[in-house]
Amino acid sequence: MRVWFNRTFSSVHAAIELIRRDDVDGRFHIIHSNPNPQSPVARAAHEFHPEPTGLEGQAYLDWCLDFCRTHAVAIFVPGREATLLAGAHARFAAIGTRVLSCASEENLQLIHDKGRFYREADLPDAPVAEFRAFRDAAGFEDAYDQLRRRHAKLCVKPSRSIYGLGFAVLDETRSSAELLMAGAEYHVSLDDFRRALPALGEFRDMLLMEYLDGREYSVDCVGDNGRLVAAVARRKGTQAGAGQRIDQRAEILDATARLAQAYGLNGLFNVQFREAGGRARLLEINPRMSGGIGMACVAGPNLPYIALAGFADGFDKVEVAPVRNGIRVGELSRAVELA
Repeated sequence: MRVWFNRTFSSVHAAIELIRRDDVDGRFHIIHSNPNPQSPVARAAHEFHPEPTGLEGQAYLDWCLDFCRTHAVAIFVPGREATLLAGAHARFAAIGTRVLSCASEENLQLIHDKGRFYREADLPDAPVAEFRAFRDAAGFEDAYDQLRRRHAKLCVKPSRSIYGLGFAVLDETRSSAELLMAGAEYHVSLDDFRRALPALGEFRDMLLMEYLDGREYSVDCVGDNGRLVAAVARRKGTQAGAGQRIDQRAEILDATARLAQAYGLNGLFNVQFREAGGRARLLEINPRMSGGIGMACVAGPNLPYIALAGFADGFDKVEVAPVRNGIRVGELSRAVELA
């Protein structure tokens, strides 16, 4: 069965290796494409093809359809343009290709817009942080006036972002230079931030939020159109190099299952939580595999293989290994020669 992973995040390397490890009968023939012919993922896949650069939207969708037709792809696991491709399942089905999307196109658009998502999310046991959206300096001041009365520390981030890009804690006591000298990552001076905003005019949607200062949880999951099939919760450490702890915290797993059902989550996805006052709070849904997928799988379930085999054959035919709760996991890099 020919399975195609198009250009996507670097975690696809671990996912392909994990699939091949448990595919003892060699049933899945993994194809990967990337504009970079030196991509390390080319070493993990059975077959590699270059992707064209400069194609966007409909043009990229058409290229994907032609690629699936030409290479007899049975299952397409999209990374790039995943939201657009989720709305084209019928076109791929017409040429014999099934698309493993994390959710419907509509729900993916909602999940990627954190402002909209936060307004609609309904998790009484793991609510989102209190927030306000703003698009200009006046909007920021209004949001700050409302939230600062109730929360001692605030942070900002874009409504649309990945990898935490654009996130910063607002520091009320130090200048940006002092923060730089102190090595305070993900912090920005409130005074400097305020002074810069008026010159920007109107900008993309930003969120001002209460800062959650507790431990962070990353939950790697497999879904079956809204049913949570498997989940491994990693509690991130507070010290570099200390690794992460597998912590199957009941309320976090329950909240994850409710999110899967509410948004029809499917295949591999990730949910982020953070504590505040000892209580779990929802940060976001990542409708894709996380960068820590390999660490999660050390705990037992081979999540990429479960997702692919379940989609191909039905989840009733796939065994899900028990999670080794409480173990500590980490990642070690190694050097290799590139072809």
